[in-house]
Amino acid sequence: MIDIRKLKELVRLMVANDLTELDLRDSEEQVTLRRDGLNQVPQVVGAAGAPPASAATAGPSTPASASEPMAAPEAAGEQALATIESPMVGTFYAASNPDSSPFVAVGSSVDPDTVVCMIEAMKIFNEIKAECSGTIEKVLVSNGESIEFGQPLFIVRPT
Repeated sequence: MIDIRKLKELVRLMVANDLTELDLRDSEEQVTLRRDGLNQVPQVVGAAGAPPASAATAGPSTPASASEPMAAPEAAGEQALATIESPMVGTFYAASNPDSSPFVAVGSSVDPDTVVCMIEAMKIFNEIKAECSGTIEKVLVSNGESIEFGQPLFIVRPT
């Protein structure tokens, strides 16, 4: 198992040097870090101790873009809804601080540049944008909840 201090240092170096991918391997450990844009926190794609040959490709082969909307199937005759998913593992925050109102709520109109939430990952707060246009139909997570990569956060009715 890779030491978390080593992993944090690798992430810090990756961000400091504007790297989008980092792949390190030796006889005992392997770690692959990727990030979509230079303003995003790297995602751990694979980390293992002495991986077998097939484990070297652990994780997605191409990273998903932040909050990439995905069409969700809907009842016959209705327009498909879009889902805003988490681009990383972390803690979900609906507002910028505890005293502020949420970025969005059910009924809020969003466009691709609308910030819908913040996700804290490794002590860094990342603004997550809608990347689609429409109206928030449902908020699927609670403030302060731990979330996973790819977990649906919001349901949006496209306009």
